[in-house]
Amino acid sequence: MSGDYYPYSKYTRVWIPDPEDVWKAAEIVKDYKEGDPVLQLKLEDETPLQYPVGPKSNPLPFLRNPDILVGENDLTALSYLHEPAVLHNLRVRFLESNAIYTYCGIVLVAINPYEQLQIYGEEVINAYSGQNMGDMDPHIFAVAEEAYKQMARDEKNQSIIVSGESGAGKTVSAKYAMRFFATVGGSASDTNVEDKVLASSPIMEAIGNAKTTRNDNSSRFGKYIQIGFNRHYHIIGANMRTYLLEKSRVVFQAEDERNYHIFYQLCASASLPEFRDLALTSAEDFTYTSLGENIFIEGVNDAEDFKKTREAFTLLGIKESSQNSIFKVIASILHLGNVEICSDRDGESCHISRKDVHLQHFCKLLGVELQQMEHWLCHRKLATTSETYVKTMSTKQATNARDALAKHIYARMFDWIVEHINLSLQTSIKQHSFIGVLDIYGFETFEVNSFEQFCINYANEKLQQQFNSHVFKLEQEEYMKEQIPWTLIDFADNQPCIDLIEARLGILDLLDEECKVPKGTDQNWAQKLYNKHSSSVHFQKPRMSNISFIIIHFADKVEYQCDGFLEKNRDTVYEEQINILKASQFQLVADLFSDKDDVVPAKSARVNVRALKTVPKAPNKEHRKTVGHQFRTSLHLLMDTLNATTPHYVRCIKPNDFKEAFSFDSRRAVQQLRACGVLETIRISAAGYPSRWTYPDFFNRYRVLMKKSDMTTADKKLVCKNLLETLIKEPDMFQFGKTKIFFRAGQVAYLEKLRTDKFRSACIKIQKTVRGWLQRIRYRKIRKMAITLQRYGRGYMARRYAEFLRQTRAAIICQKQYRMVRERREFLRVRRAVVTIQAYAKGMFTRRIYQEFLLHHKAMIIQKNVRGWMQRKKFRRARNAAITIQCAFRRMHAKRQLKQLKIEARSAEHLKKLNTGMENKIVQLQRKMDDQSKELRTQNEQLQTVNTSLGSEVNKLQKQLELLRSQQEDGGQVRSLEEELEHLRKELEEAHALRNKMEEEHINEKMDLTQRVDELERENSLLKSEKEEMNRRILQHSKSTEEEVSSMSLQSELDKERERYQNLLKEFSRLEQRYDNLKEEMSLNKFQPGHRRNPSNQSSLESDSNYPSVSTSEIGDTEDSIQLVDEMGIDKAAMDISLFMKLQKRVRELEQERRKLQLTVEKMEELAKRKGSESRLSTSEQETADLAYNNLKRQELESENKKLKNDLNELRKTVAERASQNSSSNELQDSYNLLLSQLKSANEELDARKEEVLILRTQIVSAAQLQEKNENILSLNTTETDSSPVVNNSKEPVDKEEALKAYHGLCESKKLLEAQLQTQSRQHKDELEALHTQIELLKGDIEDKQEKLSYMMSLSPEAQVEYSVQQEITRLTNDNLDLKELVEKLEKNERKLKKQLKIYMKKVQELEAAQAAAQSSRSKPELIRQVTVQRKEKDFEGMLEYNKEDEALLVKTLINDIRPSNVSGTVPCLPAYILFMCIRHADYINDDQKVESLLTSTINAIKKVLKKNNDDFEMTSFWLANTSRLLHCLKQYSGEEAFMTQNTPKQNEHCLKNFDLAEYRQVLSDLSIQIYQQLIKVAEGIIQPMIVSAMLESESIPSLAGVKPMGYRNRSSSMDTDADGPTSYTLQALIKQLGQFNNIMRDHGLDPEIIGQVVRQLFHCINAVTLNNLLLRKDVCSWSTGMQLRYNTSQLEEWLRGNNLYQSKAAATLEPIIQAAQLLQVKKKTSQDAEAICTLCTALTMQQIVKILNLYTPLNEFEERVTVSFIRNIQNRLQERNDPPQLLLDTKHTFPVLFPYSPSALSLEMLHFPASLNIDFLVRV
Repeated sequence: MSGDYYPYSKYTRVWIPDPEDVWKAAEIVKDYKEGDPVLQLKLEDETPLQYPVGPKSNPLPFLRNPDILVGENDLTALSYLHEPAVLHNLRVRFLESNAIYTYCGIVLVAINPYEQLQIYGEEVINAYSGQNMGDMDPHIFAVAEEAYKQMARDEKNQSIIVSGESGAGKTVSAKYAMRFFATVGGSASDTNVEDKVLASSPIMEAIGNAKTTRNDNSSRFGKYIQIGFNRHYHIIGANMRTYLLEKSRVVFQAEDERNYHIFYQLCASASLPEFRDLALTSAEDFTYTSLGENIFIEGVNDAEDFKKTREAFTLLGIKESSQNSIFKVIASILHLGNVEICSDRDGESCHISRKDVHLQHFCKLLGVELQQMEHWLCHRKLATTSETYVKTMSTKQATNARDALAKHIYARMFDWIVEHINLSLQTSIKQHSFIGVLDIYGFETFEVNSFEQFCINYANEKLQQQFNSHVFKLEQEEYMKEQIPWTLIDFADNQPCIDLIEARLGILDLLDEECKVPKGTDQNWAQKLYNKHSSSVHFQKPRMSNISFIIIHFADKVEYQCDGFLEKNRDTVYEEQINILKASQFQLVADLFSDKDDVVPAKSARVNVRALKTVPKAPNKEHRKTVGHQFRTSLHLLMDTLNATTPHYVRCIKPNDFKEAFSFDSRRAVQQLRACGVLETIRISAAGYPSRWTYPDFFNRYRVLMKKSDMTTADKKLVCKNLLETLIKEPDMFQFGKTKIFFRAGQVAYLEKLRTDKFRSACIKIQKTVRGWLQRIRYRKIRKMAITLQRYGRGYMARRYAEFLRQTRAAIICQKQYRMVRERREFLRVRRAVVTIQAYAKGMFTRRIYQEFLLHHKAMIIQKNVRGWMQRKKFRRARNAAITIQCAFRRMHAKRQLKQLKIEARSAEHLKKLNTGMENKIVQLQRKMDDQSKELRTQNEQLQTVNTSLGSEVNKLQKQLELLRSQQEDGGQVRSLEEELEHLRKELEEAHALRNKMEEEHINEKMDLTQRVDELERENSLLKSEKEEMNRRILQHSKSTEEEVSSMSLQSELDKERERYQNLLKEFSRLEQRYDNLKEEMSLNKFQPGHRRNPSNQSSLESDSNYPSVSTSEIGDTEDSIQLVDEMGIDKAAMDISLFMKLQKRVRELEQERRKLQLTVEKMEELAKRKGSESRLSTSEQETADLAYNNLKRQELESENKKLKNDLNELRKTVAERASQNSSSNELQDSYNLLLSQLKSANEELDARKEEVLILRTQIVSAAQLQEKNENILSLNTTETDSSPVVNNSKEPVDKEEALKAYHGLCESKKLLEAQLQTQSRQHKDELEALHTQIELLKGDIEDKQEKLSYMMSLSPEAQVEYSVQQEITRLTNDNLDLKELVEKLEKNERKLKKQLKIYMKKVQELEAAQAAAQSSRSKPELIRQVTVQRKEKDFEGMLEYNKEDEALLVKTLINDIRPSNVSGTVPCLPAYILFMCIRHADYINDDQKVESLLTSTINAIKKVLKKNNDDFEMTSFWLANTSRLLHCLKQYSGEEAFMTQNTPKQNEHCLKNFDLAEYRQVLSDLSIQIYQQLIKVAEGIIQPMIVSAMLESESIPSLAGVKPMGYRNRSSSMDTDADGPTSYTLQALIKQLGQFNNIMRDHGLDPEIIGQVVRQLFHCINAVTLNNLLLRKDVCSWSTGMQLRYNTSQLEEWLRGNNLYQSKAAATLEPIIQAAQLLQVKKKTSQDAEAICTLCTALTMQQIVKILNLYTPLNEFEERVTVSFIRNIQNRLQERNDPPQLLLDTKHTFPVLFPYSPSALSLEMLHFPASLNIDFLVRV
């Protein structure tokens, strides 16, 4: 150390002892020289103090650390390591920063806050998962993550040892550690092992925890839980061991304490029906639960806790019957405590009343005999060598025996529950590794210490020894790794104290030996201890007592009272009572007390961990083990387990004894710190080299102490060595390691002082220079100002004199003008007075004359008016009398008429008059039905006549056949067939002409109808204009406000619904992925052990292949209605209620029509089946003809006929509705009926012509076959020599063939006639149903009119007029809507009919070509091929045709095998365009199966590819772009007007014609959302490791970040030990990665809106991860980090602007981290600063703001910490905010994605396909 540096100089701060606060801060006011007896100090309150100093009695006080080191995360980072520094650091962190966790080397110190903190959520677990321990703020999750990481990396078992005194928070800490493992290492299967592990906690708390004076939920037992993991480090099971249950609490509780929670929970739920048999009441009524005199705990509901306990039992698989048995045992213990034992007169015996209710309940609940239990509770058996005696017990002995029995029952039940919990948590899978969590009591010392405290402190001695050896080992490893000289560090070894307790003839051996003595006593045992161990340094005998002893433990001296040691060690229970319980009729009770061998497992290299079963044997057995022996054995087993693992230590500290939130009692804290070994860790660390720096960090921190010449060397290590050798003269004060520099205690403080002095001198020099510069600037400014003032002063004086001259001249002028004006005003005033006097005099005289004249004139007017008034009054009186008489007469006459009208209105004749038109219509309809039924009968008769004529024709043909046999020439028959063919052709031409004529008539009729509709539309437009004018006035006022409010609310609801829907999709995909993983794991476990796995070709989503079929039903009417709503506007449509009523009605009609169509299809299928069965009965030649006939019928009739009939049925229904609704318009109805009849006749004629064509084609086929056979026969006749017999023999089969052909022709004619008849009958049925529907509509119309009439009669005349006008307007509106619908339907049907006619024309041409081919062709296969050939359309473009068998090849080529690089130089999203062109062709040929199959295969193949490449961003982006483009194509070419507005005319021609793919659009939309979520997941997985390093750790602004001393955790071996250290990323690397994402998405043609949403989600991830790490890391909460962070965010914003992504709202997601950076930079002192912070930080919650202020750490002494008062001020100002309690941001939050419609401008027919795609099997169409 430097020679001129002495630590105890002026202004040095020190710690001095204090009786209240343990240590008090002071400052040296005078330099101390060696040998001075007094040290001059000044306390913090400015009180002077003379501190005596002596070489032995009073050493120099401890030095304080610099303020920059106060509040460090790790105590080992302090420069001065001693008790006051540790205590002060913990106090500052706990009270000022509310930080309850602090590292102390390898130990995590946890202080109980007595308040629920929001630092244990799942987002905090995610933040700590995968992080190095020193990178984040201290936390129990960091320790758990360290253990989990070391287990996975080193493949070594781990242990977390949680210790502390009662109420320090041990159980909660262990619970949170297990929650971390359950979350991070969740089970891979659905066994929910992690839930079971967590479920064991409420059970163990219920049966093992109780309220004490120190803790409301104190664990009264120790436990060690082992969580097992498989090779993939997923939880597979767990095991629990328990230690030293406090059984005495069952029968005794101190004041203000309670028994175990389960007793009070059961009593609180005693009123439940299932617990009535337990006979329980309130806990106050039982002795064992009322000894503490307080059965309640504030804030605890025992009944609710009992529900949780039962749920945990159920989750762990314990049956309901077993639970009830457990509760019976617990209730029996309560009843046993209330059994009253009465003393007999002699005092040596006792008895129990036979009527004791509690004893009866006890025996009933346990299923034992009452008399035996009553007897043996008051008696005991004494056995000698010869005989056995039964001896009575006194009341005290019986009471002790009863209490011992109760304790024994509870202990056995406790062990049974633990054993079954372990059974439910165990697994058959092999355990690879485990992490153990030890929750054990810490060192205890009370006023009265007994056997329990002795065992607890013995266990802590063993744990402390293990802890010391582990710390020593770590220190040695660190020194050896850094290759520095190792010197032995002396530490206190407590092995002598352990030997005193457990060695041969130690305290435990002497206790067991005394227990074996028949009459051994506690006093005798104490005397043996005095005699044996009085010479031990760790054993003392109290001066004033002979029944106690003192043991000097590592933590403190403890005096133990010997009373009760022997009894508690024996744990005596009488055998007779146990035998009664063994004979219980309940199996569980008998199992509890069955004998089990208590075998201690042998020690081995591999520790087999299992539950500790401390089941005592019968008390009379010779080798029964005592409690002390069992505890020693279990403790040795525990130590073996811990020594075989890597331990991690958590020391829980209780800050005060009053359970006050964030209250720190220094004396209690120091006591616990000494007891738990934290100070020993500090001492060991301080004995070596506690302060350690890496060379780069040391260089960055202390380079200000270097000279310019020292910086010439590039080797930083050499520079650091040279600097230290210059600054610190003593070489023993530091050591140079491989990567670090090691310092003795105090050396860092010395370097910090030098650094501070350097900065201080630099500041003085800077201040001197700046002040001189400021003074020079000020002098120049003053001189310049003086010159300027003089110049301006002289100018001002001159200007003032000139102004005086001007004012003098102006005053003279003003005086002259004023005098003139004054004289003129006087003259004018006099003249005005004279004129006024004259005017008043003249007026007075004139008014007098006028008054006299007016008086005479008024008298005459009065007389005239009085006379007129009298005459008018007389006239009015006469007129009123006449009117009164007339009114009376008219009222009487009107009453008579009204009465007569009412009578007529009630009569039926009136209704008949009203409904005359309706009756006529009904009569006409009935007449029409009768005519149709007559026609049906006539047609039946005609059918019978035709059948008879067919029979006669058959006979005639047979006769002709006989005649033909006699003829020898064959040519005549051929000529007759040719003539018949010519005749048929003529008839066909006539049919064509007739059809053309019908088309012309149809066109003319339609033109007339169109004209009529135009007239109605003009009338409708007039009514609409009036109606719109009225609606416009109503809507004008509310439209603007309502639109804005509704749009905002709808948008918010839409976003919420979209987010909820996408979350469901995300959950679905997650479950889907989990299902696939489970299947793979099952297959892996079954067939392939190890890490290899087979490739799976199975579909990942088998259920997705069954998509709904493509809907081909007609939905035109609904679409038209929706289109009408769009044309009218939402507001207008909303005002027109009738329009929506019409839409609803139309929906119901469409549903009925769909059902009718379904029935029709089923009937036609049945008819086709019957025809097929009939055709199979014919001969092979007939099958050939039937095949041709069926092919023609399938090609030409099925599809076209179905559509035409559906259209005609729809038209009939619409016409019927129009006829019913417009019955008053006879002319319009006649036009409709005419149109209907014409369409019906056209349809019938068309069907007839089709059947004739079929017959002709069948006959042509038959004739061709017959001609071919005749030619073969003729050729045979010419080759034979004996011609005449051969000819005779060959003619006979030819004639049979002809007869058969003729017969089959007749059969075909018969079939056709039957089909026509069935068609007509179906038509008649349809018409009959239409008539019934029309009748129902008429009835309904009549009822509506009657209701309206009755309602209108009840209104006043004015209201009747208004009501009638409204009804008329509504009727006309509905009529206009119906007419418009009808016109649109007719136009649509016209287009369809035209299309069908074109198809018929083409088919007629094909038929003529087939006939020509039949005449010229002679081969049968060619004829068949010609009949079944498919037509080839050449009028369409932009389609790709493929064969059905090539579908798998298409999917494989375009989806499975394609790579983004294969299509990088082509049009983006080319696979999507190709797939859509194939879909278009399938739609064009009307093949719904092909469309469905292709879309289903495409979707499943995309899912397979994405699953295979689930971590490939490029492939995921590629298929997101193609899937969204395919979705846009299906919308763009769907034919819906909403998607056709931006199409070109050519694109509109390419719209889908036959299928509505809306359902598949929804499936593709869901698939796009899933791909988007996978893309976000992949991108976040890539950038997440880069975020913290790039945003918080890298130096974007060089030399800005400061470095502070680091503690043990920053140098622990758990961090990456590579030479280069952990991978670090810069901001440029992060921006480069974002740029790569953006370029990939743009190259793939992804929509810019989707790219913006992806970037927004990634920026949210960057913001959330950065802010969460900032909130959990104290080392980055500084001014320099805020500057770096603000610069980094500005760079990200610049990147957004440079890539045109700023409008994507991505920048808004960075607002919280921007405000956090500003918060780190702003001033934080005054109230104005607090107000500014509250105004600035709107995106941060109050918890986040307070957390950042608490974590704010100055890196230099010139910065100041944020005061507690300032933080409280901030909290008070932010109280009004309703911020959520969550501290961290949700990194898994996803914004709802929206895929906006984006049509393509490309023309499908112009696309070019590269040859590299290998799609030659596709044909352009």
